[in-house]
Amino acid sequence: MKKILVTGADGFIGSHLTEMLLKEGYKVKALSYYNSFNYWGWLDEISHPELEIITGDVRDPHFCKHITKEIDTVFHLAALIAIPYSYIAPDSYVDTNVKGTLNICQAAKENGVRRVLTTSTSEVYGTAKYVPIDENHPKQPQSPYSASKIGADAMAMSFYNAFELPVTIVRPFNTYGPRQSARAIIPTIITQIANGAKEIKLGDLTPTRDFNYVKDTCRGFLELADCDTAIGQEVNICSNYEISMRNTLEMIAKIMDSDVKFVEDQQRLRPKNSEVFRLWGNDAKIKSLTGFTPSYSLETGLRETIEWFTDEVNLRKYKSNIYNV
Repeated sequence: MKKILVTGADGFIGSHLTEMLLKEGYKVKALSYYNSFNYWGWLDEISHPELEIITGDVRDPHFCKHITKEIDTVFHLAALIAIPYSYIAPDSYVDTNVKGTLNICQAAKENGVRRVLTTSTSEVYGTAKYVPIDENHPKQPQSPYSASKIGADAMAMSFYNAFELPVTIVRPFNTYGPRQSARAIIPTIITQIANGAKEIKLGDLTPTRDFNYVKDTCRGFLELADCDTAIGQEVNICSNYEISMRNTLEMIAKIMDSDVKFVEDQQRLRPKNSEVFRLWGNDAKIKSLTGFTPSYSLETGLRETIEWFTDEVNLRKYKSNIYNV
């Protein structure tokens, strides 16, 4: 039975990936960010005999070397991901995203890990210069967050080129689903409507995004992990479909039978040159490598997401009246 390390396992995508790996029969060592409260994030929702939860910090190279011993495959998801917070604390993004990736790659190299999959983001592309966006699209650092992820990707690829570390850079486009942070637009819309708001506060609704349900994103990770020809590659996980924020709002409101109105909230707007106005991913590469295609339509994924968020137990975990930076 292969032993898998998932960093960032306590987060949104990481917790779903951990669940999927366990269902597929793997032993999983799941890393949760260290705290003194024994709080494991979304891992608190998961119980399985083959799950080992550890706490720590990828910014510590000695710790990374310790946790990668006797590991077959690393899924490296640990990162700071909130774009607005990167405007306030950019140095912490370099420490966690760039140095954290360096530490994981160095540790994997020293411990002879068979496969390393590092997690990128469609934000590295910035506003599309052409669509659909393939992996050759220029990188554009339009926020400190995206700059840190460009740096992390480059660091991981350097380990492939310099040391033949078996790295794949996995680049999900806009993932959504149960457990997502309220800083993202889909949970923001759902939680405000679910809490009875008649006017909801949002940022700019003109940008387009390529949304992907979290179970599809995680399945893409697993299929790439089993694909040796993906080593040394940067690979999009996307739906090859774009929709505007406004049309997303309208779809959610229709499913939830709401006549909610939109109010622009200035604090939710990105600086002019930092907003990514168009993301539409090209999925030809992942299809050619693995045959992967999404299983969920946007409407089907939204219905499952709404069902989860509108459960009173889950909804209570979100403070929809507060802007989550």
